[in-house]
Amino acid sequence: MEENQKESRKDHQTHVYYLKFALQFADFQIEDLVASFNREVHNNGWVGMRAYHDHALIDEFIRRGIDVSCVQDGRSIKFSHHVRYNIDEHKLETID
Repeated sequence: MEENQKESRKDHQTHVYYLKFALQFADFQIEDLVASFNREVHNNGWVGMRAYHDHALIDEFIRRGIDVSCVQDGRSIKFSHHVRYNIDEHKLETID
């Protein structure tokens, strides 16, 4: 297989994995999204699939207009604290 074909296939797989998580999260209630985030707190394991999961999760919060600034600075996602959803301010807040 030529190098361009390998890269194209890799890009497609990346896109498919992200879409899988994005579609899953689109069906979640906000409480389920928060629970999914909190399961990742202090999780030191790292695999390629986690990146797709994490980005799709944060993107779903953002798609719903939820402020995620306590856990995401535009470049990285921090899973160092559990969060809760503040419905009045429509944002995530750290709780520990």
